[in-house]
Parts: sequence; structure tokens; C-alpha cells
Amino acid sequence: MRSLVVAVTLLAAVAAALAAVVADPWWWAAVVPLAALGLLGLYDLLQRRHSVLRNYPVLGHARFLLEKIRPELQQYFIERNFDGRPFDRDTRSIVYERAKGTDAEEPYGTERDVYATGHEFLVPSMAPRPVPDEPPRVRIGGPDCAKPYDMALLNVSAMSFGSLSAQAVMALNKGAAAGGFAHDTGEGGLSEYHLRHGGDLVWEIGTGYFGCRDKDGGFDPVEFADKAGLDNVKCVSLKLSQGAKPGIGGVLPGAKVNAEIARVRDVPQGRTVVSPPYHRVFGTPRELVRFVARMRELSGGKPAGFKLCVGSRGQFLAVCKAMVEEGTAPDFIIVDGAEGGTGAAPLEFADHVGTPLTEGLITVHNALVGAGLRDRVRIGASGKIATGSDLVKRLLQGADYGNAARAMMFAVGCIQAQRCHTNTCPVGVTTQDPRRARALDVGDKSARVRRLQSATVDSALQIMASMGVTDASQLHPRMLRRRIDPYTVRSYEELYDWLSPGQLLAEPPASWAADWAAADPDHF
Repeated sequence: MRSLVVAVTLLAAVAAALAAVVADPWWWAAVVPLAALGLLGLYDLLQRRHSVLRNYPVLGHARFLLEKIRPELQQYFIERNFDGRPFDRDTRSIVYERAKGTDAEEPYGTERDVYATGHEFLVPSMAPRPVPDEPPRVRIGGPDCAKPYDMALLNVSAMSFGSLSAQAVMALNKGAAAGGFAHDTGEGGLSEYHLRHGGDLVWEIGTGYFGCRDKDGGFDPVEFADKAGLDNVKCVSLKLSQGAKPGIGGVLPGAKVNAEIARVRDVPQGRTVVSPPYHRVFGTPRELVRFVARMRELSGGKPAGFKLCVGSRGQFLAVCKAMVEEGTAPDFIIVDGAEGGTGAAPLEFADHVGTPLTEGLITVHNALVGAGLRDRVRIGASGKIATGSDLVKRLLQGADYGNAARAMMFAVGCIQAQRCHTNTCPVGVTTQDPRRARALDVGDKSARVRRLQSATVDSALQIMASMGVTDASQLHPRMLRRRIDPYTVRSYEELYDWLSPGQLLAEPPASWAADWAAADPDHF
């Protein structure tokens, strides 16, 4: 329809020109605007830089006009699209500018209230260090892992094919391949679009076991082993829960379940796909630990782990006890914060259920340290990581690396239209409509993904160097401060308990003793 409108406009311009020549010269007054609109629409359809213009020729320019009117209309426009729970303006600007490869620096000082309760800041050093020439990588793989993987400091977080279009998946993966970082598949199965450009993959399976699912909806070890053995798959991950909606399963509307997605997920075409909130493959902490070890074995020794949004500290301690008693542990654990995003979730879950990333990370890190397991388990952090300062804070709070989803979606063109569940995404990111998805140019958007990741990691390294450290292992909780009232500032070292290696096994501190004593490796 959009192409037809442009074609009709151009034909109308030609017809008006003929009428001006044959009948009345006044027709020339119609030729100029019609030709201008038609040619502009044709350019919009053919250009590859802006997905909005490819799907909405001519009309889409209104959005960019608003962006040039600063600050009132642009701010109003963006904040409406972020549904009142946005990244702040500075963060959005940084993400967009870095993805486009333009300068993210601005004149004058901060617009933040640095004296507001809750304000956090990193502590610079009087003796800054040089920025490393190469970004460090994190070795994923404990003593039971035969094929360890070196993870980048920032990677693409879990987003499924089906929720995302094929073009969006390819752009993310091609960007990951070019930048040398990992791409988490999400729980929607392993598609050809994840494999086409050769990017490193973390294959995630959830409660629906999509892509390794038997006819009854259970886990199929043979299909899992076949796919986990692919060269592109570097790690395998079991999703327990998601930050934006912990405790409930995912939903993919039937309108988005075409023949291709049905094949990838091993589900019926055209029917809404609902992932159950619970797993069939385990029912106790001990069974969870054993199943993760089985995933590692089936994959040929590749790193295996799980993802969760932290809830009860006692339940996670029960998992730690199971690791100790079983003599094996996951190679990695991804902590997803409650502030994480999703294309569809009940508002009450998004706003009120689950532990925020800060507390979740600190809980998992300390539990593993106290159980004597931290040296064999790496921790990934996921949940609104978008800038270098975000990444440094998460490393300081206990993570070894970070994953980003929403920022990566911005890089591939997402404008937060909040129509993910309708199959009518205006920029082709979260739709299975091929006419809408074609607006997303894989080459252009993959370059943006690569630039965003590289610039964000570079920023994190610059910040760490300004703090006097050259490696994340040198970061310490005292280097992050929080204002807790107008007159008082405390470091994270003071605000939280930090356990020493093996402390839970020897003599748990009073603040942990009750939870540790109650934790049962055979019951959640």
C-alpha cells in the first residue's frame, strides 16, 4: 500500500505535467508538490538508514522533525514512547549516538541532582591508570568444562526469534560476529538466522524447551545434543525466570507463529504459544544442578549455566548447598534484574515482582563466595545495562560480564512504539510481517550493534582507568557510593554484607545464618 501511494503520487505528477502541456499551464502548480512528494517517498523506500521512513515514506519525516526541535517536543515525544519507565534522557542519548557512531559528548555539566537521596557515583583516583589497548575477556568454564569460552565484557542479552523478526536477529548476530561478542538466542529456539552470520551464540532453553522439544512438550536430549554441538553455539543456558516477569511463562501470540517459527520452536502454526511457569526437568535444587551438568555433557563439554531473577535468598542458598554436595556447579549464572524489559508482561509483574539487579547480583555473588564456589562460577548481569558506567557498577557489585537487550534493540532501530505483541512494529524489529520487517536493513543495523558494544566497553575501560584500575578484578565495593539522605553518603562496602570465601561453610555471619541453616538441597 505504501509503495502504491508513492507510485500513484508520481503518476499524478506525470499526469499533471501532461495536462499542463496539453490543456492549461496552471497545472504546473500541481506538478511541483506532487513530484517532490513522490520523489521523497521513492527515496524513503529505497534508503536503508531509517526503518521508520522505509515503512512510512514521507509521513515518517514528522518524527525526525520533532527530534530537531529541542528540548520540549523531542522530550515529550520520547517519554510517551517509553511509557513512564524510561532510561533517562542522558542514557538514551548516549545509546543512540554511540550506535550511530557520532560524538556522545555534550557541553556544560550534569543535569542530575547529585544531592538527591539515592544518587550514586563512582570514586575516581588521584592516580588514574592508562586504558588497556585491548578489552579484557572473561573465561567461562569451571573444572568440569572441556570447552571453555572467553566472554566479552558486554554481550547481546536474550531475545527470541519470534518475538524479534528474522532481520533483527540477523542484525544482532552479524554485529556480534563483527565485534567478537556473544549473542544470547533467548528461549525461542535456534534458527537459521542465528547461524547465518557466524556470531558466537549462547543457546538458551526455557520451560517450553523450544528447539529441543518432544511431541509432548518435554525436553528432547537427542535434538538438544545435535544443536548444542554446532560450532556457533559456545554456551548453553537454562532459563529459570526472567526479570520483567519472574514466575510466569512467556507468550507468543498466534498471529506471530508462522510456519517458520512453528518449525523452529516445534509447535503448531498459528496457535498462541505459552511457556509454562515451571520446568519439567527438575523439581529440587539438587535436580537443577544435575540437569545443568547433563546439559554440559550433552553439549560436548561446553559451558552450561542458568539464568534467573533472584527471589528468595534461602532458595538460592539451597542451590549452592546442592552444588557443594553434588561436587559440580554451573559454569555461569546470569542474574536478570527486575528492571529488565520484555515485549509482553502483566504490568503488576513488571513493576512489583522480583529482585532488582543490584540486590540480586550482590546476593548471588556473596552466596557463591560464602559457599566456596565463586572461583568456578562466572556471573553475568542483565537488566537495563546501557552505558559504560552501568557496566562498571555491575562489575563492582559482583558480576564478571554484562548483557544488554533494550540498548541493543535501540541499535537495530527500536523506537519503543510498544506494539511488540501486535505484530505491527513500525520499524520491523518485533514483527513477523515480511513487509514491515523489510524496513530493517541488516547491514546498517549490524554496524550500529557493533559500534554500540565497542563504544560502551571502551567507556567502561576509561571509567575504570580513571578509578585507578586496569582490570575488573581490582574493583572494590568501596569504589561505589550512594547518598542515603541529604547529609550522609555510604559506600557499597558499608551498605551490604560481603562474605569471605567459604564463610558459610565454616561459620555463617548472623545476617546469613538462619537462611543458610534452613536451605535444603532437596526442597525449594
